[in-house]
Amino acid sequence: MRAAALGLALASPLISGCEPIEDAPDRPASAIEFPLPDRPVADVISNQFSNEDARDERNEAQIVMDLADITPGMTVADIGAGEGYYTVRLAERVGTDGRVLAQDISREALQRLGRRVERERLENISIKLGEPDDPQLPVDSFDRIFLVHMYHEVTEPYAFLWRMWPALAAEGQIIVVDVDRPTDRHGIPPKLLFCEFDAVGYDLVEFIERPDIRGYFARFKRGEERSEPAAIEACSNG
Repeated sequence: MRAAALGLALASPLISGCEPIEDAPDRPASAIEFPLPDRPVADVISNQFSNEDARDERNEAQIVMDLADITPGMTVADIGAGEGYYTVRLAERVGTDGRVLAQDISREALQRLGRRVERERLENISIKLGEPDDPQLPVDSFDRIFLVHMYHEVTEPYAFLWRMWPALAAEGQIIVVDVDRPTDRHGIPPKLLFCEFDAVGYDLVEFIERPDIRGYFARFKRGEERSEPAAIEACSNG
């Protein structure tokens, strides 16, 4: 039933330098009730973290999918999918009985990904345009939500994480792959990552340093309850 609901929610066609977020004058109205992050937010400078062949040479996607316990039949979201490095590999791993949603805030990247999906005839992938403060995911749908080398680019992390909460299935988890370096250098220190997730109400399940994928792997689950927006306090970047 979950897969059917997801398919209905995604039936429409598809239509992601650094500066401190405090300097941004154009916050979405839907994010105003949430705090600003106390850190710079990296601009999206590319929809590809690196060359796909180079990533495959170090077996990146396979290692991450193994760590995340991805199995056939799962329903998975790839947030910040770009041109689909993880999307197409997740689609192969979950198989014909599984489902992958590829989401990004770049309409152009999703159009390119759509052409790739058609070219490779990947029928278990859906594509959806998201918002900077809302991944726009259907409720109670995902066994895993992947945030790979993109969380540090989210301009409204507290609103984004808060609105992601309902999309997880009962035992669902969020998978983060990133690099331990300042956010203005396209990474995020683990301590800051843990704090921001905890502020919204998530629990850390696992954290592993993985030099073989040039970063770290972290997984989170929903905690006892989701924090009220007014009760969320921005984590210090100091």
